[in-house]
This record gives sequence, C-alpha cells and structure tokens, in this order.
Amino acid sequence: MKNNSLYVKDLDSLEQQIISLLENSRQQIVSNINTTMVQTYFTIGKYIVEYEQNGNDRAQYGKAVLKNLSVRLTKKMGKGYSEDNLANMRKFYLCYKISETVSRKFTLSWSHYLKLIRIDNLEERNFYEIEAAQNNWSVRELERQFDTSLYERLALSKNKQNIKELALQGQIIEKPEDMIKDPYILEFTGLPELPEYSESELEQRLIDNLQKFLLELGKGFTFVGRQVRLTFEEEHYYVDLVFYNRLLRAFVLIDLKRGKLKHQDLGQMQMYVNYYDRFVKLDDENPTVGILLCADKNDSVVEITLPRENNQIFASKYQTILPSKELLKELLQQKIDIR
Repeated sequence: MKNNSLYVKDLDSLEQQIISLLENSRQQIVSNINTTMVQTYFTIGKYIVEYEQNGNDRAQYGKAVLKNLSVRLTKKMGKGYSEDNLANMRKFYLCYKISETVSRKFTLSWSHYLKLIRIDNLEERNFYEIEAAQNNWSVRELERQFDTSLYERLALSKNKQNIKELALQGQIIEKPEDMIKDPYILEFTGLPELPEYSESELEQRLIDNLQKFLLELGKGFTFVGRQVRLTFEEEHYYVDLVFYNRLLRAFVLIDLKRGKLKHQDLGQMQMYVNYYDRFVKLDDENPTVGILLCADKNDSVVEITLPRENNQIFASKYQTILPSKELLKELLQQKIDIR
C-alpha cells in the first residue's frame, strides 16, 4: 500500500503542475486576446481610411463619418466605439499602415499604441515601440521614458548612423559607453532643481525609488549595495552605489556629487575602479565601469583628467526636473544637420 505522506507529496506536486499550466494558459489567452484586439482595431482603421479615400467628398467630412459610424456601431455592438476611439483606430492605421507590406506583429497593448501614435517622429516612435516590447515596459514606464526624452538623450551621444540604428534595433548594449546618458533624469526623487540637499539625501531618495532608478539606468542593471566599503591599509573608502550590468558582465560604480565635478572626484573614482578590477571582479568578467553623477561639470576638465583612450570612467550631469524636450530635439536636429 502506498505511504500516505508520499501520496500527499505527489498530490502537492500534481497540484502545482496543474496550477502552473493554468496560469500559463491564462497568460497566453490574455496575450492572444490583446493581439487580436489590436489587430482588429488596425483593420477597422484601415476600413475607415479606405472608405474616406474611395469617396469624392468623404475625406473632408471625416468627422461626420466617424460620428455617424459611432452611433451605428454603439447601437449594435455596445460600448467601445465612441467617435474618439474610432479616430484613434484611424490614426493607428495611418501610423502603422506599412505593416500591410512588412510582416510584423503588434506585441504591445492597445494602451501602449494609444501613446505611441501621439509621437509624430517615425524613428522616435519605432524606438519606443521596440524598447517597450523588449523591456516589458508598462504604459506608465513608457510614458516616463518618453517624458524624460530617452530617445533624444541617447541619440545625442551617437553618430548619424547609430541614430538610425536606434530606430531599427532599439538600444544595443555592447560596450560601456552604450549605456551612458547625459543627463540622467531623476525627477522621481522629488528633489528641487537647485542643489539645496545633501548627497546623502539624494542617495536615500534613489534607494527609496530603486525600481525607478533602475529604469533610468537602463538595460541589464541589478543592485548590489550602497556605501560599499573599500579598505586600503586600514583606511576606509565608501562607494555610494554599486550595481552589476548583466549585459556587459561588469560592475558599475556610481558616486554622487551635488555640486560641480572636480578632478579629484575623477581620481577617486579611478581608485575605486582599480580596486574592483584587482580584488573583486572575476577573471571572466569585464572591466569595472565608474559613473560620476554630478549637478554640473566642465567637459574639458573631464577630458584632460581621464586617459585618452578611457572607456571605464564617465561623468554625466543629473537633473531632478524633466528636461525640455523641445530643446533636446533642436540639439539633435542640429547634430544631424552638421553630420
């Protein structure tokens, strides 16, 4: 006769297997429903546009068409077909109609696409769609990355060809400079624009909002520790924040500077990086990266202080308020025109 305790153990295992199967099935069902719904809205938008284009005067009476169609569909199909919703479906098709000739799937939710169709620049829209899909951004995370001008901040650090690649592939992390932003946007800390706070207070706000800070840092980051102690002959030094980037397979050390960056700060970071390279990282891991986040910096001082072929230590400004998207777009356009 089968031992009762073994029977219970087997039954628990069976239960967990079934629960896991059901949960996976539910996720697939939700995903399939979402994909079908988005594709359906795309096709409705297509029908509306084709109807307008096939009539001599229909395009100029587009709002009347949507209003009348909304009344008819709502009467027969129920809620979800308001004039505004139909206008969004129409715009969705116009933004993504290339999908009729290029094989692709709509992998995001309808709420994501409602945000994306409001981005006029095609390359910028493509970038955010790719990043949202690859990183499983929620709609709120997508909105935050757009509001902080992630595309412009990344593009400003790249040449013209690499800017094009952002729209085709999203952000590719292959070397340390690929993950660096300038500036970093820390609006989620709630701190004022003027540095009327201490570095320790900034550090605490970042820890309190660690999930949002990881989102701002970018792909592949995991948190290791804060105020990590390094000891040299009984002298102690402390790195503000330590992370590990799985894509680069390297430690990333971050020091916070409330005021203007000094050359001594760069020298201290060089010491921290050297320590990690010699005593902490494994032989099969890549060289340690150091990032100094400062309220202000002199690029010439940074350039002269660091080695000519530096690819380990970076200095970036941070802001505690949202950047001017218009200004960043102007700077980016100037850069493209020059190159």
